[in-house]
Amino acid sequence: MLRLRFAPLRMTEEEMYPEKLNKIINLVESLPEDERRETLVSYADSAKKQEPREGEKFELEDIRKDEECTDKVGVYLQVDDQGRAHVRMTLGPEVQTLTRAMTAILCKGLDGATPQEILDLPSDFVTRIVGAELVRIRSQTTYYVLTRIKSICKVYLDRQRMADVA
Repeated sequence: MLRLRFAPLRMTEEEMYPEKLNKIINLVESLPEDERRETLVSYADSAKKQEPREGEKFELEDIRKDEECTDKVGVYLQVDDQGRAHVRMTLGPEVQTLTRAMTAILCKGLDGATPQEILDLPSDFVTRIVGAELVRIRSQTTYYVLTRIKSICKVYLDRQRMADVA
């Protein structure tokens, strides 16, 4: 009898996260706590740059206010000819600093990943970016943006599958 043994597949960090996101994770994770917080504030200040630009067209737009967030958030998904996702977001004026920071980080870090890669992305990196203490204090806030981005990617992929069947 022939027996095959397979070693368990273990993905490296570089394979687990899109390259751009991995660079951000490694940068922020390497900083002392005070610099990490300053960096998060800097990302929060740049969240406005992640808004849709004039003339951009999107496959999907999801604009709403959820219980988990203090204001309305818009998620816009564009998928290019190579199947790469580009996410833009709008945030209302009441959205918290940490949510703004995660918006900028995720829009930059996930740019160019496929919708399936985004959907498959483990959420364990969030703690590595914001630190365990902030995740504990603001757990819903830290995962909110990632959940919304994954949600729009799932809708996109579901629609693609339905179109393929039709």
